[in-house]
Amino acid sequence: MVGKRKTMTTMIKNVRKLYRLPSFLERFNYLREDGRVGEATFGYDRYLNQLLYKSGPWRETRDGIIIRDNGCDLGHFDYEIKKRIIVHHINSITIEDIEQNRDIVFDPENLICTSLDTHNAIHYGDESLLPQLPIERRRNDTCPWI
Repeated sequence: MVGKRKTMTTMIKNVRKLYRLPSFLERFNYLREDGRVGEATFGYDRYLNQLLYKSGPWRETRDGIIIRDNGCDLGHFDYEIKKRIIVHHINSITIEDIEQNRDIVFDPENLICTSLDTHNAIHYGDESLLPQLPIERRRNDTCPWI
């Protein structure tokens, strides 16, 4: 298995397991990383992930993931993303993954759509950033004597 780190069958987390979770909060908790704000992911090698995210193969993969998830946050159909869509690596990638063009970088089982706020909440553990569904109003629900 030279040149490979994690493949679809050996990943700890994957999109199929994520899709089995019915609620948005359960999906968030499955992905939650609880990192620290300001912690470097690529440091001085940040140019590598920028090259990746501007490449043709990444853009093609990204478009496929957005179509698969219908542009919905964590692939949950009640949470349509109305602004910029981020395609998040479920299992983090490394400099070596990019340099050696490992499967984990482009594997659809390792990718999910998120909004910027959800992406930040996943990395920093701040649930207050998560989108909230509007409260469903019912007849007489504001009546103080009921």
